[in-house]
Amino acid sequence: MNIKSLLLGSAAALAAVSGAQAADAIVAAEPEPMEYVRVCDAFGTGYFYIPGTETCLKIGGYVRFQTNFGRDKSGTSDWDTFTRGQLQFDAKNDTELGTLESTIVLQTNADNTNDGGSTFLDTASFAIAGFKFGYYYSWWDDGIAGETDALATNTLFNSISYTYDGGAFKAGISVDELEGLNGPIRLVGPQLPNSFNAHDNGVGVAAMLSGSVGGVTATLLGAYDTEREEGAIRAILSAELGAGTFNLAGVWASDPNAYYNESEWTVAASYEFKATDKLTITPAAQYFGDYAFINGVDAWRVGLTAGYQITDGLKALATVQYQDVDDSNRFNVGGDETSGFLRLQRDF
Repeated sequence: MNIKSLLLGSAAALAAVSGAQAADAIVAAEPEPMEYVRVCDAFGTGYFYIPGTETCLKIGGYVRFQTNFGRDKSGTSDWDTFTRGQLQFDAKNDTELGTLESTIVLQTNADNTNDGGSTFLDTASFAIAGFKFGYYYSWWDDGIAGETDALATNTLFNSISYTYDGGAFKAGISVDELEGLNGPIRLVGPQLPNSFNAHDNGVGVAAMLSGSVGGVTATLLGAYDTEREEGAIRAILSAELGAGTFNLAGVWASDPNAYYNESEWTVAASYEFKATDKLTITPAAQYFGDYAFINGVDAWRVGLTAGYQITDGLKALATVQYQDVDDSNRFNVGGDETSGFLRLQRDF
């Protein structure tokens, strides 16, 4: 065998091996692109990016089990138990006008009544550059610590508002639709001017000023019901004092209106005491002048609220209230009564 024959044989062998390998080769397909949920920490904990967008979403809510004690409005029952489920969706993203944010809250109350199991829209709103639009709770919904005070009548409206937030100083104005709102239901005679009928075209205007210095915050709120041509003014002062927070509030109303229809004037106070890391105790009291807008009829209320953080995400709340109304037999405005509730709530 000469060198030429050896080279030709080697080349033929290599070609045969290469051909066999090419016939058996498996080409892996390109993997499909996958987009995992990314954590969004730009707006706080709990947010994640909606896949394919730059919008951050947060899902939360609670499950509540509660038993109320005290005579109901119809005078037929001394206690009632219900369960509530609430889901809240918050969406935020950055724009050239600032953060665009929106909130949707869905709620279901399960009770042994004909209308106790329906799911409804509790709030829905969006906000940008200080403006807010939608169906949401107004500044009147902000009260003081505890479960004793009655510092507002209606607080949920379809509204347009603007809030200037300067950190320690805030100011805002809102226009609220008051359509279909009635005064609170009370067991009173028809001659007493303590309630009002719903209006189809009611409009309200509210303004808010708030400032904080150190551990002290003061908020002044005013509102005017254009249909009834009546208004109310409310002031709240809170201050860190000792191991808790002291709260003082006052309201004056020119006459019954959509924002305040409890009394002509009232003063309330509470002290939120942090007994331990898990236990908070809040005693409170409130005095009503010209209760139910009846001249010369006053009322007072005292209460105690205790909250306990059982574990992360689970808390208990208990409260008891006692109220006494002057000349209750003469004017049929409720007399003295004791009420309260026990609540367990799982937040997530």
